[in-house]
Amino acid sequence: MKFFLISDSTDTAIGLRLAGIEGVVVSEPAEVDAALDRAIADEEVGVVLITSRLSQLCEERVRQLKQTLSRPLISQIPDQGSQGSVGDSITRYVREAVGIKI
Repeated sequence: MKFFLISDSTDTAIGLRLAGIEGVVVSEPAEVDAALDRAIADEEVGVVLITSRLSQLCEERVRQLKQTLSRPLISQIPDQGSQGSVGDSITRYVREAVGIKI
């Protein structure tokens, strides 16, 4: 199982590349869609990491994929300058996926 990063930050991409995570740097909604399609098509990709700004840019598509696909898991990560905490994102994801408030 591989991770795949969809980021709008070269710094984030380089940092995660050093940890062995492949990915792409994009900025437009069409590029995000293409990157999501690429990750879904790759049977080895089990987790897609997407920065919060890009996730919000294609919010409806990301939500739809999370609700309908069992693979890959799509997880939002904070990007440079984003507000909020990772815990909030995880809590929101669990609430959307399971339907309970934790």
